[in-house]
Amino acid sequence: MNKTVIAIIAAVVIIVGGFLFFRAQRQATPVAEQATTEPTATEEAAAPATTEPATTATTETAAVPPAGGELHIYNWGDYTSPELIKKFEAAFKVKVSLDEYDSNETMLAKVRGGGTGYDIVVPSDYAVTIMVEEGLLAQTEPNAMENYGHLAARWRDVYWDSGRHYSVPWQWGTTSFSVNTAKFKGDIGSLNILYEPPQELCGRINMLTDMNEVINMGLRYLNLPRCNNNPDDLTKLNQLLTKAKTCWRSFSFDSLEKLISGDVDVSQNWNGYSFRAREQNPAVVYAYPKEGVTGWADNVAVLKDAPNLENAKLFQNFILAPENAALISNYAHYANGIDGSDTFMDQTLLDAPEVVPPAGSPEPEFVPPCGQEVNDKYNQIWTNLLK
Repeated sequence: MNKTVIAIIAAVVIIVGGFLFFRAQRQATPVAEQATTEPTATEEAAAPATTEPATTATTETAAVPPAGGELHIYNWGDYTSPELIKKFEAAFKVKVSLDEYDSNETMLAKVRGGGTGYDIVVPSDYAVTIMVEEGLLAQTEPNAMENYGHLAARWRDVYWDSGRHYSVPWQWGTTSFSVNTAKFKGDIGSLNILYEPPQELCGRINMLTDMNEVINMGLRYLNLPRCNNNPDDLTKLNQLLTKAKTCWRSFSFDSLEKLISGDVDVSQNWNGYSFRAREQNPAVVYAYPKEGVTGWADNVAVLKDAPNLENAKLFQNFILAPENAALISNYAHYANGIDGSDTFMDQTLLDAPEVVPPAGSPEPEFVPPCGQEVNDKYNQIWTNLLK
């Protein structure tokens, strides 16, 4: 073979070999780039702030709603910690708005109409039952949330949401009455202070504008069953309330202001409001009458038509964290039902007799919602009472 042929063959080999080499390199390049390229801005926004290994990032990202957006809360008045809201907004870049109501009935009437624009509501125990039965709440499954393990065992299988499929605790407490002991020196160990008061207290008593609280407490004083449909029992109740009203100065939820201002000397009251009154007037004492006290538990639930469902679920999980539950308690002055929250709570709250009842105090009675027939009769009694 001559030199010319050999040179041609060598050139062909070099050209073909080079082509095959560069083709292989080009096919391998995208894999290498994928492994080393920095995430895009969109990917960074979606990624959770975590130090967990990369293998868990996909699962965690899927469980966390996108940052930003809004959350609209409808809660009882003077009950929401501003510090809690600021912390939630800062942590998740969510803009929170807050509207307030004065009773479960006010909230229910508004929500039943639909299209409120609210995401979060805070119904009491019996109201949760009503809202679940009427299909007003989203089944958010708090029992599967990250912070659910902090929920105290006592508050997991509750009559209004057994297993916690819809709601998480906000605050819980009792309803009784408070007395300015600088003005009244007598015995405060019985509900007769409200329903058959001594003459010196006539015109000095405030009652809550709450049908269930007033009626249930009256039935308790008469030693009659709750959710009572017995005509004779209801006649006795009506007579008791009608007579007692002649000594009542007012019906108002503003029991705190009325006690502090001296407008009244006694008020049907929630334990946390009584604590707040005592902080301003040490003579205010919260009573634990021998007939018993009403127990209640307010809960954070999400409306079925919530426009910001994922942010609402994020808020439910957020307040299950002990340090966040403590922020609510430190502001509202009630217990919260979250294990470990006492570490972050004010010491004055942990020692308060309104929050930690003295030994021998009656166990609070939680009253489930009554049937429609009973409620209709209660409404008749209540309407006549307010005339």
